[in-house]
Amino acid sequence: MTAEAQGDGPVLSVEGVHVRYGRRTALDDVSFSLPRGTVYALLGRNGAGKSSLVRCALGQQKPRSGRVRLFGGDVWRRRSDLMKRVGVLPEEPDAPPTMTASALASFSASLYPRGDAAGVRARLERTRVPVDVPFGRLSKGQKGAVMLALALGHAPDLLVLDDPTLGLDVVARRLLYDELIGDLADRGTTVLLTTHDLAGVEALADRVGILNGAKLVVDEPLDELKGRFRRIRSAGLSSPAGLDPFSAIAVNRREWGIEAVVSNFDEERLERFRAAHPEADVEVGSLSLEEIFVALLGDEEAKV
Repeated sequence: MTAEAQGDGPVLSVEGVHVRYGRRTALDDVSFSLPRGTVYALLGRNGAGKSSLVRCALGQQKPRSGRVRLFGGDVWRRRSDLMKRVGVLPEEPDAPPTMTASALASFSASLYPRGDAAGVRARLERTRVPVDVPFGRLSKGQKGAVMLALALGHAPDLLVLDDPTLGLDVVARRLLYDELIGDLADRGTTVLLTTHDLAGVEALADRVGILNGAKLVVDEPLDELKGRFRRIRSAGLSSPAGLDPFSAIAVNRREWGIEAVVSNFDEERLERFRAAHPEADVEVGSLSLEEIFVALLGDEEAKV
């Protein structure tokens, strides 16, 4: 038995994946892995390649080159077997409109060795989603709750969420996150999540990947990412050239001085900066994940 099969290796391993559509490159030599128990947020602008990467990860699309391994196995060759351990919440809730949530729970449970129809119904009752109403008559938030319950209904080892809060109101989005946070705390499920809701995902993710220009330009723990990206304000600095030893990815000149977002902050560099500019009044501030994302991708040419 391989290390991956025993649970020692990554749940998902993407190795040098390249995807093209005609002349357009969607993914260019993308590699990353998901250790067991990781919540990985995959971010990027519309058209950045997130959906292509998810399809490759699920064995729905074969990359032009590279390989995707799921639980140690080639997902393209062994998809029907490996997907029994995966739960998927698609971007658009999709189920037969005449089937009730209760009927969907029973049908879905019959497809998986660990299917639990009673558990799905209990989850829906807890979130006040009617189980005897046809799927087509439910609100979008209720449909999303049904799809999440079905995705979790067979205790998957990997949960894939493709922009799950798209189009949901604030209440429905909060309910989805609360339910998801509760499940992650109970079972430590591994999660691959694509989203545009950066504020919401910041409470969930422990690792972040950012796609830009078909490349994976960020792939690191969220706390490390937030540790090296900082906002620096200096009232005594008049030119961006004086920011050395920091790598500034966004700079604004203000009436009082310079404001910059830097991507390589640490205390040693801060002390060197202060020593080089004793006259400068330096203020350092933290950034949210959304602010880091905007600083990186606000300019199409932005790179870390």
